[in-house]
Amino acid sequence: MELGLAMDWTGLKRTTRRLAAAAPAALAAAGVAMAASSTPRPEIDRRAETVRQLTRGDLSDKGLAAITARMTPSQLAVALRHDPGERRPALYGLTPGWESLTLAGKPTLDLGASGLEAIRLNAAAPDAEGLLRTAKPFEFRPTTAEDRRRARRCLAQAVYYEAALEPTEGQEAVAQVVLNRVRDPNYANSVCGVVFEGAERTTGCQFSFTCDGSLAHAPVRWAWDRAQRVADRALAGHVAARVGTATHYHADYVRPWWAPTLNKLTQIGAHIFYRWKGIYGEPAAFRQAYAGREPAIDEARFARPRLQLAADADAKAEADAAVRTVEIDGQTRVVGVASLGGRRQPTASDIAAINERLAAFENPAPAPVAAPAPAPGVVAMEVEEVGRPAS
Repeated sequence: MELGLAMDWTGLKRTTRRLAAAAPAALAAAGVAMAASSTPRPEIDRRAETVRQLTRGDLSDKGLAAITARMTPSQLAVALRHDPGERRPALYGLTPGWESLTLAGKPTLDLGASGLEAIRLNAAAPDAEGLLRTAKPFEFRPTTAEDRRRARRCLAQAVYYEAALEPTEGQEAVAQVVLNRVRDPNYANSVCGVVFEGAERTTGCQFSFTCDGSLAHAPVRWAWDRAQRVADRALAGHVAARVGTATHYHADYVRPWWAPTLNKLTQIGAHIFYRWKGIYGEPAAFRQAYAGREPAIDEARFARPRLQLAADADAKAEADAAVRTVEIDGQTRVVGVASLGGRRQPTASDIAAINERLAAFENPAPAPVAAPAPAPGVVAMEVEEVGRPAS
């Protein structure tokens, strides 16, 4: 019995030693198998799987639309650059004419190219994340009561004629741009000086309503009161936090030449807002003190448009009759387009005149052929035919 137990114990130890010796190899094999099962899939496989799930195997226009619908505007812009079917030249963010672009002048608020292409380009431009800076409250200390009245009126005019139909937040952003410029050394140091800067020239208006004849249209009372309230709040120290130190803006249906040269911050309503690049867009750069004195503005002079278009009484009546239904602060109102925002709609006679000029440009009259000039030193002589047989 004891011998049998001893033999069993000896066999058990021998078996244990064999298993212990084989354990490292078994563990190594198991490790290789586990490592093989946990190896990350190649990036191309993951992309292919994502495309398959999004398109459900359909690579037609419908399937590709499911992919682009998930892209941000900036991702879509990058994808379009690599689209072999896209035949238009890509500027890759460069300003047209960049070869000769200089910094001799300041970007203006003038409108540029318009249309669906401008809307696409604006949507594709990403916001400058991390560059939004909170502006300081404006220190409004007018010298006299008349200076206070002038500043309030100029700021209300900018809000009204630039953003009459915008949401209140959009109007506050426009007022913030004006006050930011007052504190920017690149611009005038008064509210009226900033608003009407460049209006005395045929070109160069910083705010287009000061040059296009908008001031000739009397404002709508309820909309004017709303613009005045926005101006009063801004002058009292209210800060439009979403635009910060923005000094430029434009409508989303235009693409000014200067847009790529600045940092895009955000869009509010129909306006896109920008700040200077680098240290010039930081709060410390807005160090110009408010003058306290406001220049007197000759509104009658600036109410005349720089480009006077011919219009008869019927055309004027047609423009005055143009109306539009809008919703402001939850209330539906019917307004005249010509009197709100100051952008006069083209009349039938305007369009006919434009088409006539375009037709003349596209089909110019042939220039008369002039007789060749005689060579130097040669005297021109009349030739008389003598003895010519009768026909």
